[in-house]
Amino acid sequence: MHPDVVKTILRAAPERIVYVSCNPATQARDLQDLDADYQVVAVQPVDMFPHTPHVENVVLLTKR
Repeated sequence: MHPDVVKTILRAAPERIVYVSCNPATQARDLQDLDADYQVVAVQPVDMFPHTPHVENVVLLTKR
């Protein structure tokens, strides 16, 4: 996510966030930015494109 999106999410302060990403590296970076206010509750990889290296990653976060 763009840093402005992370700031907007933190300002809005939703009770939970479902974050779906096709890039685990950038998702991990974004989760670090959200870590002060949100905790990871569940992580589920989803193989929507069999026989390719692409995997979607779904993360549920809740407000601390």
